Amino acid sequence: MSVFAHLVEHLADLLTPLFHASAAAAAIVLFTALVRLLVHPLSRAAARGRRARAALQPRITALRERHAGDPQRLQQAVLELHAEEKVSPLSGCLPSLLQLPAFFLLYHLFSSSTIGGEGNALLGHRLLAAPLGGRWADALTDGGVFGPAGVVYLGLFAVVAAVAAVNFRRARRTIAEQPAPAAAGDQVPGLAAVTRVTPYLSFFTLVTVAVVPLAAALYVVTSTAWSAAEQALLSR
Repeated sequence: MSVFAHLVEHLADLLTPLFHASAAAAAIVLFTALVRLLVHPLSRAAARGRRARAALQPRITALRERHAGDPQRLQQAVLELHAEEKVSPLSGCLPSLLQLPAFFLLYHLFSSSTIGGEGNALLGHRLLAAPLGGRWADALTDGGVFGPAGVVYLGLFAVVAAVAAVNFRRARRTIAEQPAPAAAGDQVPGLAAVTRVTPYLSFFTLVTVAVVPLAAALYVVTSTAWSAAEQALLSR
């Protein structure tokens, strides 16, 4: 925690001439971008995996017709097909999973009053009028929805809602374009249900931004916007 705190402080010092009092917030955005750059190769691999899974759909349809009366055999045959073609049904989850440590590190860093036995100086940093260690509930208490800190959150909510709408449309379009949507039991257990719910997951980011410290919310907003741009680029 101390090492990471010093890293954020150092980045903030470098960015102070450009962002002044909001330099620490800019440092978190920069840190998020660096994390996303590190996992970008996995994102590219996940995009290739999605294209490979789409290419397998006609063969999965044939397996469904062949094993229509035996769901267990159908599931086994689909798993064998994925293994034969070296396609992982869950490869798209890796980029998100590998980002979780960075998110939780920021969460704990800006939720702790002390670091290494000393006061947490990072809690004194702000994004405009909103403290990086504060939450939306604190902004509502101090000035309300349209107060100085509340307006900062409204801006974040607007960005998240716009990105979520883009991701929702893209996910729905991708599912609709599949030649034969996977039925329950055709793939890894529970994967079909996850596929149906996935288009709506982006909107849960609004809840996350509302309840976590502002620093962690900045990570989520930046990472979500990055993902939308990255997916648009990789889907070309």
